[in-house]
Amino acid sequence: MKSDQERFNTNHPDLCSGLRWKGQFILSDHDVNVPSSNEGLFWCLHTQTCIGPDGKLAEPGNCSSMRRASDSASASP
Repeated sequence: MKSDQERFNTNHPDLCSGLRWKGQFILSDHDVNVPSSNEGLFWCLHTQTCIGPDGKLAEPGNCSSMRRASDSASASP
């Protein structure tokens, strides 16, 4: 089982470009006085749901662009 830190690490170098999360759209600097929410609200750009093209949860721990490259290509119109 993956740790929460590994599951929700949005700084992973191979993160799929189709993964989206609310924090992506907040344009502010990180404040060390505010605890991280780690809310885990992620969605897939290709499926438009919280489930990726491979049937797994769309979250950083599952969304490596190397693993899902072939799946996302088949899900595109």
